[in-house]
Amino acid sequence: MSTPSGFDELIHPSTRLSVVALLAATEWADFPFIRDSLSLSDSALSKQLHTLEEAGYLEIRKEGGGRKRRTKVRLTSRGRTAFEGHVAALRAIVEGAGPTAAAAPATESAAAASGTGQQQQQQRAEAGR
Repeated sequence: MSTPSGFDELIHPSTRLSVVALLAATEWADFPFIRDSLSLSDSALSKQLHTLEEAGYLEIRKEGGGRKRRTKVRLTSRGRTAFEGHVAALRAIVEGAGPTAAAAPATESAAAASGTGQQQQQQRAEAGR
């Protein structure tokens, strides 16, 4: 199976996917909110944010100074497009391997068996006449 169009290796690792998914649901998010929502350490989150920012997927804004300094993060339009493409690619993978694809041969077998059973019942009914 080939990788579907839109699959993004940069977003795919679970931590980055979680960060991008969280940011996709909001305009801006504070660093502590992201950290706490995803149960990450400051350093782990910083590393992931930096990687995503270098790719142009995030904008990071630092406001204030000293103890009141706040870091805010948002998806860029490029990041949002990449996330939407990645989600579509994941859906294509899942749908291609889902129960519907696997159940088709079983459904055909069940239908054939059911048809055979119906034929046997009809033959018995005719023999009993």
